[in-house]
Amino acid sequence: MRNILAQTLTMCATACVLTFVTGCETTDDNSASTAAQPAPAVTTTPAETAPAATPPEATAPAAATATAAAAPALKAGPDGIYRVKAGSSDPFTDSAGHVWQAEVGFSGGDVIDRDPGLAITNTADPGLFRSEHYSMDSFSCSVPNGNYIAKLYFAETYEGITGPGMRVFSFNVQGTDFKDFDVWVKAGGPDTAYVLPVPVKVTDGKFTVTFTPNIENPEINAIELDPQP
Repeated sequence: MRNILAQTLTMCATACVLTFVTGCETTDDNSASTAAQPAPAVTTTPAETAPAATPPEATAPAAATATAAAAPALKAGPDGIYRVKAGSSDPFTDSAGHVWQAEVGFSGGDVIDRDPGLAITNTADPGLFRSEHYSMDSFSCSVPNGNYIAKLYFAETYEGITGPGMRVFSFNVQGTDFKDFDVWVKAGGPDTAYVLPVPVKVTDGKFTVTFTPNIENPEINAIELDPQP
């Protein structure tokens, strides 16, 4: 009887120990499992970035505008002289073999070609005076700084001008004024060449002639720049 009671007590004690151990392991496993699980990631919504400001459209500086309107450069001949034929879209070769550049440098006005057979007196090169630029505001070109003799070529070839005083205009050649200029009077009549020499000095790389109408429109046939020592 004692043996049976002792075995029963032993079995109960063993069962209690097993139950206690099993319970502890289960608790530890759950704890370990709970501890091992990483914390849920925190999703951070990035702050919205303000769009980059669109820079305003650049405004062309005054210097750029001035450059765009810069005076064209004339081409010097082999003798170093600059020659341009007003009103002509083609170069002109004179009786001495000099080539006159086709028109460049005029602002405003219009051009015209006269009859190829039109006789022009007081010149060996009537063809130089058979085209003209008229009603212009100015002429300008880029040339090296220095002293020049500027020569302005005129002839009254418009058939609507029949006497003195019918075309009168003023102009300024690189700072020198010529008031109330009458081609008819200066040349001594129609279809007659007249060349006006003007000493000038270029200090800013630009040669300029400005024109002002008084009666009828200004007109000119050619311009020459002869460098001086």
